[in-house]
Amino acid sequence: MTVPALRFRNISKTYAGAGTDALSAFTLDIEPGECFGLVGANGAGKTTLIKCLLDFCEADKTDGGSIEIFGVSHRKTESRTPLAYLPERFNPPYYLTGRDFLQYMAKMHHTDYGESAATRVLQELDLDATALDKPVRAYSKGMNQKLGLTACMLSRKDLYILDEPTSGLDPRARILLKRKLKALRDEGRTIFFTSHALADVEEMCNRIAVIDGGKLCFAGTPAELMRAQNAETMEEAFMALVARESYAAHAQHAAPSQ
Repeated sequence: MTVPALRFRNISKTYAGAGTDALSAFTLDIEPGECFGLVGANGAGKTTLIKCLLDFCEADKTDGGSIEIFGVSHRKTESRTPLAYLPERFNPPYYLTGRDFLQYMAKMHHTDYGESAATRVLQELDLDATALDKPVRAYSKGMNQKLGLTACMLSRKDLYILDEPTSGLDPRARILLKRKLKALRDEGRTIFFTSHALADVEEMCNRIAVIDGGKLCFAGTPAELMRAQNAETMEEAFMALVARESYAAHAQHAAPSQ
């Protein structure tokens, strides 16, 4: 039996004073080799789930929840050895050059830095190799994003956790990134990413999950979501699903107690 690349079981998270659950009994398996998209509105719980996965914050203990990365508890440091991560708001140290940063990340990932490999990935993401000589403080947001993505790609990990990876990218760079991620998927790498670009999710993903109000509303293929919502596009399907979930939650909250 294949061990899931990621396994979430009953993950809940409540922030003090927030008034609502950031995550509520979230349960999901992601298989090795999948390109999996996590979709939801701002504040739906996507980034909180990733923070819990990477042990940046602690999930609530009330539901007996657990997270495993290739069968190893996420609480163990070695569980994160097979993965590379790019946060939603990526800001590399401003005082480093691009090359300094990539060399530093290579050490963090216990891989050798190769200038030719770095140059190739930069070209694949439409970033001129001369950027390696420039301090990061001179980079635009899009250049920062490409540098972070390059560091991930050079790690050659089995699992990539990418929070809004197309953020700040122009249309050409976004197309090139999708091409690169598809190549990694075809190599058997596992990709778990969040995105607001539903057309990209439909194009790239084997399966997706929709999260709303911290709850898992759907998990399956993009085509299954559109069929279930009787919609012709991902945008229509997403809006219909979230509207139904919102109505159901409102009706449950408004129902008088017995």
